[in-house]
Amino acid sequence: MKRSDTRILTTHTGSLPRPGSLTELFTARASGAAVDEERLKAEGRSAVAAALAHQRECGIDVAGNGEQQRESFVLYLRHRLSGLAGEGDRTGVADVESYPEFQKARSALLSSRPAVSNFARLPKAVGPIAYTGHGALDDECETFAHALESEGAGFSETFMTAPSPGILAAIVRNEHYETTEAYVAAVADALRVEYERIVERGHLLQLDCPDLALERHVSFKAKPLSQFLEFVELVVAAINRALRNVPRDRVRLHVCWGNYEGPHDRDVPLNEILPILLRANVGGLVLPFANPRHAHEFKCLRTTPLAPDQILVAGVIDVLTNFVEHPEVVADRLIRIAEAVGDPSRVLAGTDCGFDTSAGMGRVAPDVAWAKFKSLRDGARLASEAMF
Repeated sequence: MKRSDTRILTTHTGSLPRPGSLTELFTARASGAAVDEERLKAEGRSAVAAALAHQRECGIDVAGNGEQQRESFVLYLRHRLSGLAGEGDRTGVADVESYPEFQKARSALLSSRPAVSNFARLPKAVGPIAYTGHGALDDECETFAHALESEGAGFSETFMTAPSPGILAAIVRNEHYETTEAYVAAVADALRVEYERIVERGHLLQLDCPDLALERHVSFKAKPLSQFLEFVELVVAAINRALRNVPRDRVRLHVCWGNYEGPHDRDVPLNEILPILLRANVGGLVLPFANPRHAHEFKCLRTTPLAPDQILVAGVIDVLTNFVEHPEVVADRLIRIAEAVGDPSRVLAGTDCGFDTSAGMGRVAPDVAWAKFKSLRDGARLASEAMF
C-alpha cells in the first residue's frame, strides 16, 4: 500500500454520507417493508459515483466507494450469507446505560429519524454460515470500477471495506454452532471470499474490526478483562487464517470503540489491546485519535511500536461532531503522531471512523463532512511542509 513518501497522504475510514432517498430505501428494507430493488440498485450506483466525485474535489488520495450500496458496515451481510434468519436484539452499551438521562435523550434522538440500527431487528445464526453473495459482491466491485473510470482521476490508491468475523459474531446471536470458536471460524471462512475478491480487483482491503475494542463494553461488559482479551486473540487468529492468500501489504485493519456519541468512559484502553492487534498479518492499522476519549493514546505507539513494514492511518478528524477542525489542528495532530511512530512516511491522515456507519446514523451533515475532508487535506499539507 502507498506510503507518504513525499507528503502526508489523505484517506478515510469507509462509509460516507448517503443520499436521503437511499437511506429511506435501506431503512424501509431493514424494517421488513418491500422496496423497489431496481430503484435501490440504481440509487446505490449513482451514490458511489457522487461519493467519488466528492472525495476527488476534497483532495482525498486513497479513496473508497463510501459503502453506498450497503445498508450498514456489517449488516449488509444478511443478504450475502446463508444460515441467517429470524430476529434478535443486541445487549446494550455499558457507558450509555451508566447515564440514564443521556440514554433517554439519545433514544429520543435516534427514534426521530429513519436509520438502520446495528442493535435492533438483527438476524440470528440458525444454520451453517456460507458465502452466497458472489453476485452482489461482483456488482459492488463493478460499480466501483465504472465510477472510477469517470471520477477516479487523481487518486493514489483505492480501498474497499469488509467486516471482521468477530463483529458479525458479536452482533448476530449464535443459535447453531456449539462454541464461539466454531462460530467465529465459520464466519471467517465465509468472509474470506470478500477479503480475497476485493484485493483481486486491485483495491486495498480495510478490515473493519470495532469488536476488538467495542465489545469490551458491550458483550464483555460484565466479564473480566482477561476474557475479552481472549476474544480479541481468537478473532485476530481467525482473521489471519482468512487472510492466508492475501498479501500483508494489501490490508489495513481499522479498530474503534464504537462510532456513536456517548460518554465512552467504559472503553478499554488502547495499551491493553495494541499488543494483540499487532499480531494481525496486516500492513497497517487505522486508529482513532481525534475524539476526546482517545486523542492521547497515540503515545502508546512509542512503547508498543508498529512493525517496521506497517503504516498508520491516523484518525485526526472527528466524525461525530459538526465542528470543522482547523487545518492547523489537523497538522499539529499529525506531527505529534508522526513523532510517536518515528517516521512521517509511515503515517496517513484519516478520520476516526465512517461518517454513516449504518444508513441514517451519521451525526455530521453531508456538506460539513466534505468541509472536514478539505481541512484534512489542508492540514496534511501543513504537516508535510513541516516534516518533509
